[in-house]
Amino acid sequence: MLLWQIFLLLAMIFILIEIFVPTMFFINFAIACLFTSALSVHYHNLTFLVVVAVVLSGCFLTVLRPMLMSNLKLKTGVEDKYIGKVVKVIEPINSSGGAITIYGERWNAKSDEEIPIGADVKIIKNDSLVFYVEKI
Repeated sequence: MLLWQIFLLLAMIFILIEIFVPTMFFINFAIACLFTSALSVHYHNLTFLVVVAVVLSGCFLTVLRPMLMSNLKLKTGVEDKYIGKVVKVIEPINSSGGAITIYGERWNAKSDEEIPIGADVKIIKNDSLVFYVEKI
């Protein structure tokens, strides 16, 4: 297998991981692998290409990811839409996890205290796909 094919395959794998774990983390590696794949057409030194991929990944993580995350928060409006809402607990909530329902949708939730099923809770903050709640 040629080097450009290997880096292209890695990019596809990272894109698939990003689809299933939507954190805007693995997409940076995918973009770095795409650039490295294009570069590997002209350079055939594996060590050099791996260094380029690692450096590009680091650059994209520090520059591109914060921009993508802020853009995602602006588009979804999750913080404004759900913060302060009173919702029902559908799975027991503790510091390691649980679940709530909002408008018929299931969302992951966490809390510093134990909260049983059926309790009403108030959403106090949002961290990506997890809501932090407090008992009312």
